[in-house]
Amino acid sequence: MTPDQFKAAFRNHPAGVAVITADAGDGPVALTATSVFSVSAEPPLLVFSISELSSSTPTIRRADTVVVHLLGADQLDIAKLGATSGIDRFADTSIWKRLPTGEPYFPAAHAWIRGRIVNRMEAGGSTVVAVQALETHAPDPGAAEADAAQAHPLVYHNRTWHRLDEGSKIQ
Repeated sequence: MTPDQFKAAFRNHPAGVAVITADAGDGPVALTATSVFSVSAEPPLLVFSISELSSSTPTIRRADTVVVHLLGADQLDIAKLGATSGIDRFADTSIWKRLPTGEPYFPAAHAWIRGRIVNRMEAGGSTVVAVQALETHAPDPGAAEADAAQAHPLVYHNRTWHRLDEGSKIQ
């Protein structure tokens, strides 16, 4: 199978959009990822992969902790920021802060999870990173932001951004 054939197969497989931030001591980094998924609720574990081509990869490899931001359609600007190469993703100090533990994060994200990196595995031209969740900020169950009729997840499909909403629901 060629790389283009492999990419074509996944092009029609939608994925949720997340931005991962970290700071290993030499300044904050961010990248957009569609490879984030939960692995276990007990203990709370998630994984994501990072490409060797990303300028953020060296910092995330050295970091002990990361913040994984799970984005809604209203945070498309954050997704694009993390996906844009060659810019200072933290130049606009009005859109990010640091947690009391020091990690950079975007308060506007629909939900975020701070976690400790517990494992890294080289896989082709990427690194798969396993993270144990330590803290989260997410809408409370029953809150309007958590209601599937009002929450509109950001999804990446066929090389473009999409919004899930009631119109995309099938039964």
